[in-house]
Amino acid sequence: MAKAKKQETNSKPGVRISFVKALLILVGADLVLLLAPGVGLLNSLFYIGDLISWSALVIGLVLLVLGFKGVFGKA
Repeated sequence: MAKAKKQETNSKPGVRISFVKALLILVGADLVLLLAPGVGLLNSLFYIGDLISWSALVIGLVLLVLGFKGVFGKA
């Protein structure tokens, strides 16, 4: 009777995606796409002031950076 081969360990570690970081990426992308000054989807339909548009753009970019900074973790 032949002996069973030992199972080899997986050399690649598993990847965990943080739910909160992925949510930050989605919210940041939505803010940028909807309220970007001059090209945002809501700005093309409605008049939204420059103060709101630029602040939403900056907040959206900050959320994107924070989300992409730690979205992937080791399992």
